[in-house]
Amino acid sequence: MDFKDEINRILKHEAEAVLNIPVNDEFEKAISLIVEQVHRKGGKLVTSGMGKAGQIAMNIATTFCSTGTPATFLHPSEAQHGDLGILQRNDIMLVISNSGKTREILELMTLAARLYPELKFIVITGNAESLLAESADICLYTGGPKEVCPLGLTPTTSTTMMTVIGDILVVGTMKAIDFDKSQYALRHHGGYLGQLSREGSKKG
Repeated sequence: MDFKDEINRILKHEAEAVLNIPVNDEFEKAISLIVEQVHRKGGKLVTSGMGKAGQIAMNIATTFCSTGTPATFLHPSEAQHGDLGILQRNDIMLVISNSGKTREILELMTLAARLYPELKFIVITGNAESLLAESADICLYTGGPKEVCPLGLTPTTSTTMMTVIGDILVVGTMKAIDFDKSQYALRHHGGYLGQLSREGSKKG
C-alpha cells in the first residue's frame, strides 16, 4: 500500500470514530455538574487515569485550569499512598478508562467514595457495560471504536476519543461560565498564547 494511502486510511478511521461518538444528554449533565461543584460550591475537578488514559486525564486537567476551572490530576496508584488527601468536599472526579476494567481506577473510585460518600463521578470509557460505567454518576461513552494500531492493541483511536470528549467538556464549561480573553490572560501570562490573549482583551 502506498504510504499516502495509509495515512489517508488512518485519518479516515480516526475522523469516523470521532463523528461516531454518541451525542446525548450526558454531556450537558456533565458540564452542569462541573459548573455546580466547582463554580458554585467552590470545589475542584480531579481527573485520573492509568497509563495513556492518565496522560490524557492530566492534559484535560491542565486545560481546565487555563480556562478558569480549577482542576488537578490524581495518579490512581499514588492515591493509595496518601495522595487521596487532595480530595475535598464539593470536588468532582473525572476518571478515564477505555476498558472500564482498570483495577487501579476501580479501586480509586471505591476509596474516594469511602472518603467522601457524596462525591460525584464522571467517567469516560469505551465500555458502556463495564463496572466503571455502572458505578458512574455520568458516563460519557466513546463509542468503543477499534484502535487504528495494526495490532489492535496500542491506545491510538481510543485516546483520540478521550481527548475529543475532554475538549467538549472544556469548551462547554467555558461557555457556561462566560470565560473570556481577559480572564484567560490572567491565567496564561507567558508565551505566544499569553500575548495573544492580552492583545485580544485590550481590543475588547
